[in-house]
Amino acid sequence: MATALKNLSDYNPNEVPSAKDMRFAMVVSEWNSEITSALLEGAYKTLVKQGADPNHIKVDHVPGSFELTAGARVLAEAKSFDAVICIGCVIRGETPHFDYICQGVTFGITRLNIDYNIPFIYGVLTTNTLEQAKERAGGKHGNKGDEAAITAIKMVAFRRRTLGKK
Repeated sequence: MATALKNLSDYNPNEVPSAKDMRFAMVVSEWNSEITSALLEGAYKTLVKQGADPNHIKVDHVPGSFELTAGARVLAEAKSFDAVICIGCVIRGETPHFDYICQGVTFGITRLNIDYNIPFIYGVLTTNTLEQAKERAGGKHGNKGDEAAITAIKMVAFRRRTLGKK
């Protein structure tokens, strides 16, 4: 299990580019809000800690994780963000619904990364139990929101460096 080998909140701030002058959008699933709220808090705090201006962080909510891709697309079309962080939590149940939602969200976020000229970050937990989700939303395995924020900052910096933009 990869998460058992690395805490999601562990990173060296000196190895992360400054988020100053970066603009972020976060689209957050309302479903499993106990978890997604904790992920959002982690991501937001990490962005600010790394220099992002709170006025340059927009947060919007959608009903569930399946709707993350549609919400992220709308935010991307606003054309005022350097990256969109998608935050959700899907917990396995007794039916194959889990598999369809996870596959759809994963494909959808991948498609957005291909179709748009900004990074879309996969901050979606896909766990077997609520306890596993809690462990990854500020519990013993750290917070996936922190990891998503760091990934967003690094991808914006990568894009700017590669394309020669400030």
